[in-house]
Amino acid sequence: MSAITRKTTIGEVLARDMQTAKYFMEIGMHCLGCPHSQGESIEEACMVHGTDPDALVAKLNGHFGE
Repeated sequence: MSAITRKTTIGEVLARDMQTAKYFMEIGMHCLGCPHSQGESIEEACMVHGTDPDALVAKLNGHFGE
């Protein structure tokens, strides 16, 4: 599988492993069930929530062992 990037959508991450929802929730992204959030990139979501996309990408890639 390919590594997670800033351009990967939230929906793509959750489709790979629903357990990753906790990483989004930790930084205040509680809207994971919203259809709009599923198509939003990590970069876009972090911008809206005022968080560092690179930190989230690193955490997600660590989760997947990449």
